Amino acid sequence: MRHSAWRYVWSAGCAGLVMLGLPVAAQQVGAPAGAATGTPPPVAANPIPAAPTGAPAAADPTDIRKKVVEQGERIDAMRSQISAQMAQLDEMKRALAQQEADYQSLRHAVGIDVLDKQRAGSIAAGGPGASALPMPAAEAVAADAPQQQPVGEAPKPDTRPPEVAPIFQQPGVLTPKGKFVIEPAYQFGYSSVDRVALVGYTVIPAILIGLIDAREVKTTTQIGWLTGRYGITDRMEVELRVPYVWTNEDTISREIFTGTAADNAFGTSGHGLGDIEATIRYQLNVGGPDKPFYVGWFRVKSNTGKDPFQVTTDCIQRCVENVLSEVPLSVTGTGLPLQQPTGTGFWSLQPGVTWLYPTDPIVLFGNFSYLYNIPRDNVERHVLLGGVEQLGKVQPGGIVDLSLGMGLSLNEKASMSIGYEQAFVGPTKQNGSRVPGSTKIVLGTLLIGGSWRFDEKRTLNFTLGVGVTRDTPDATVTVRVPMMY
Repeated sequence: MRHSAWRYVWSAGCAGLVMLGLPVAAQQVGAPAGAATGTPPPVAANPIPAAPTGAPAAADPTDIRKKVVEQGERIDAMRSQISAQMAQLDEMKRALAQQEADYQSLRHAVGIDVLDKQRAGSIAAGGPGASALPMPAAEAVAADAPQQQPVGEAPKPDTRPPEVAPIFQQPGVLTPKGKFVIEPAYQFGYSSVDRVALVGYTVIPAILIGLIDAREVKTTTQIGWLTGRYGITDRMEVELRVPYVWTNEDTISREIFTGTAADNAFGTSGHGLGDIEATIRYQLNVGGPDKPFYVGWFRVKSNTGKDPFQVTTDCIQRCVENVLSEVPLSVTGTGLPLQQPTGTGFWSLQPGVTWLYPTDPIVLFGNFSYLYNIPRDNVERHVLLGGVEQLGKVQPGGIVDLSLGMGLSLNEKASMSIGYEQAFVGPTKQNGSRVPGSTKIVLGTLLIGGSWRFDEKRTLNFTLGVGVTRDTPDATVTVRVPMMY
């Protein structure tokens, strides 16, 4: 390293002499003497310093300081620009939030949110372009509103039948799963029939056993019942109904085979436990808007009430006698019961189906069912001063029931319904033969009902029934208050 350094110095010195115009000996250009031995060549006492050709000059501290200042100024300018851009971004965020608030205010002002709820999401179902605003206003709001992504899941569509004011005995809306409904109810019915020929008394709706020519019959019936319903699933429920019956009947009649033309007034009454009923219902399908709902049901009616065969009948000896007998004197009295029964005396099975068809703004509904009365063997009847009378096997006629109605919701609390119910009653049979005087009966009733909802758990239902056939009660008023727990 030492020899190389000296060689560099020597070369630099020679180059400097040449540049100054001084002669240099040829031997001095080559390698200095004594280089092999490591002796350094002699150096002049006052050598002229000269930079080697191509070597960089020393940096000026003034230039460096100037460049640092300029770089700092550029950094400060960039910082100022970033701060201005951040302020502009914050202002844009505030403007976006204000536009969102204005958009929501416009939606609330035109009632789009309310329509979405009341029309089951019809605005949302129309797609991104659907709106209740006029077209220009809707386009302006859509242009200003930011594009938002849906958050969460949309609510599941309601698969339960719509609620209407109930006017028939079988409801269409089932009790939700795990809920319990208690329904106290009261029904008042009045019937007045003129010039009817009955043979004895009637087993609801018609068993004709006995002898009487009734000119006028006025019947008042009051029934109070307590119903309990429980939702097993969202599509199945069970029901138990316990009635209590008050009945009063006034009859203007004329006894036959007595040789008198005078009419007699004959009044009876009775009260007590009625026939307990149990029903199970199941929603058969999943309906929806413009799709019908079908609810199948099966009802079992017991004979817990006092039946017509347990009360004493107004006959001196017998009520069933051959009217062509030469000695009909054993048949005296009215042939009517001295006390009104509170039940039919027969077990009954009744399958049926209820359907509802919602079509905005009304709901159409109806019901179809068939009631089968199980026959009884060895039927006995109590006769005044005559003990027990054997009647044998008795079977009331079956009942085919058909009803149609229409419901309209007036607001969130009130609704009303109107409908018509018609029942076809078959004749009663005794010992396999039709009872004399027993015929087919048609019962027609016009029904008008209303409902008022106090809250989510309590509702008041009112129904007025008007008879349109002679055999139907003239007026029936029913009040029910279902309460959910």
